Amino acid sequence: MKPHFSPAVAAGSLLFLSGALGFDRNGALATGIEAQTRQCLDNLAGVLARHGLGPADIVKTTVWLTDQADFVTFNSAYAAWFGDWAPARSTTIAGLAIDGALVEIEAVARLRQP
Repeated sequence: MKPHFSPAVAAGSLLFLSGALGFDRNGALATGIEAQTRQCLDNLAGVLARHGLGPADIVKTTVWLTDQADFVTFNSAYAAWFGDWAPARSTTIAGLAIDGALVEIEAVARLRQP
């Protein structure tokens, strides 16, 4: 069954991006927390690009990790991907709906004014 959701929905001056998992374009789940984190963020970047936005437009992320022990590696990959930009973030430990998924990241971005 195909999931029922939109990749992103604009509301006012914000763009709400659905949670991204670490699947590549071929539908394969990346191996390990570092690779899945990078792939999640790359997937979010693809949605942002379709709206003329980039990572610096993200103002808030919400992150779910399946294992607290992965936090340090996740945080390192996350920080490397964002570079100097550090959006607000919430991180929680929880089970995910997809077997093998170690991290899910959703985001809120600001829309640029024309």
